[in-house]
Amino acid sequence: MLALLASVFFALFCNRLLWDAALAGRDPGHLRTWIFAASILVILVALHFLVVAPLLTRRNTKPVLLMLLAATGLAVHFMNRYNVYLDPGMLRNVLATDPREAADLLTWSLLPHLLLFVGIPAWLLTRVRVRERPLGRAIAVRTGSLAVAALALAGGIAMNFQDLASLMRNHKELRYLVTPGNYLYSLARTSMGNARANLAERQPIGTDAARGPGWQKRDKPVVMVMVLGETARAANWGLSGYGRQTTPELAGEPGIINFASVTSCGTNTETSVPCIFSPWGRRQYDETRIRSSESLLDVVSRAGFRVVWIDNQSGCKGVCAGVESLRPDPARNPALCPDGECLDGALVESMQQVIAETSDNLFIVLHQMGNHGPAYFKRYPTDASSFGPDCRDADLARCSQEEIINAYDNALRYTDHVLADAVRTLRKTETHDAALLYVSDHGESLGEGGIYLHGIPYSIAPEAQTRVPMVTWISPGWERSVGLDQTCLGERAKAPASHDHIFHSLLGLLDIKTSLYAAEMDLSAACRPT
Repeated sequence: MLALLASVFFALFCNRLLWDAALAGRDPGHLRTWIFAASILVILVALHFLVVAPLLTRRNTKPVLLMLLAATGLAVHFMNRYNVYLDPGMLRNVLATDPREAADLLTWSLLPHLLLFVGIPAWLLTRVRVRERPLGRAIAVRTGSLAVAALALAGGIAMNFQDLASLMRNHKELRYLVTPGNYLYSLARTSMGNARANLAERQPIGTDAARGPGWQKRDKPVVMVMVLGETARAANWGLSGYGRQTTPELAGEPGIINFASVTSCGTNTETSVPCIFSPWGRRQYDETRIRSSESLLDVVSRAGFRVVWIDNQSGCKGVCAGVESLRPDPARNPALCPDGECLDGALVESMQQVIAETSDNLFIVLHQMGNHGPAYFKRYPTDASSFGPDCRDADLARCSQEEIINAYDNALRYTDHVLADAVRTLRKTETHDAALLYVSDHGESLGEGGIYLHGIPYSIAPEAQTRVPMVTWISPGWERSVGLDQTCLGERAKAPASHDHIFHSLLGLLDIKTSLYAAEMDLSAACRPT
């Protein structure tokens, strides 16, 4: 009975986004709409009963239901607040979130929601006494109730099979709105995937990697700096034609090449970061293969480079396993690291330190905090608000869309400062020929269509989440040593590109020879001597 009551509660009160999407465009005065809604209700109740009831015993009923109520209450709050889908990718993001990122999501608006969706049902649950039945009767009741639920599920589907089949065929993503079924399914899939990845040995790639013959003509070691951005979207990038100048410092730096139309591999960090550093990208996307294989960093290291991952975020998502990793030290620059949480400017200082202590070839990744939301105002110094008024609250619902965009653009402008500072630092470097590549991992929604943040399933994701900025800068010394035609590369930058090009383009610029390299995916291949 408790499993049934919980299933009814979940179906009626925890699936607003699903109900809105399923009934969109249907006439509420038409009988067929009501029959369709009834079939969905029966399916939701039966489905959740079939999931929940087998988990319950007399001893664990209350703890299990209390945990489900708490998890579902949290899930419903964030789904309704930001219009997100709890698919396996989003669940992986949730599980990988570190405490400082999670703290930004814990706003005061969560309290009344939890009181209504968790507190009251939990109080009612504690008032119930769970009876113990004789074993034979208990087995009969459980078996019979599960059989009835299965028949109800089949009946609900049969009641409106044509409409339901059409809905699910055209909108497969809706299954990730069925709560709590969505996060239970995604958690199971993510856990199994992680278990397989942990048990499997990382497969080596690029074992034949070696520096090309062009290295014999170089008179200096090189430093390639890859700045991995976070949540920056192309729509607000000044160099790509945004109405505001969010990139004034980069615009004033000579030699900057902006790639105007770049598509991401995913809509969340957990998908995009491993994908960027893999040879397969989105065009041959295989999550298991990507996560269980080595990355670009291993290939570059194998070719004789010192590889250093400098992280100002929640880790490298497995990409930097086996290579040198460090974080900015708050003690070295307290002004950039108030309360122990560093602004991205601290990455440049760490980069400078690594270059100064290295006389050999270097490949450095700077992993930004970037525009990580919803607390965009924390991503730039308080005295660096170029656009105002800016949203100073992690609860975006308490700000106007204009204030949210102002805060987001201020964070982008700070990224512009960090990148320009990195370029200026590399330009002054006399010990190495230098190059820099910046690309964001995915974009962000800022309230368009009621959608916030990111992580929408890729098939239906708005362009704001899949179009990202990318820029490069290459020193004159590097340009001469590889025979690169910057004018040609500037022309190539006007054409569409994607995360898929990055692996091969970096191998090309670094003149690393390996059978993994695909010249057609190298953005600069046509601009260098063959």
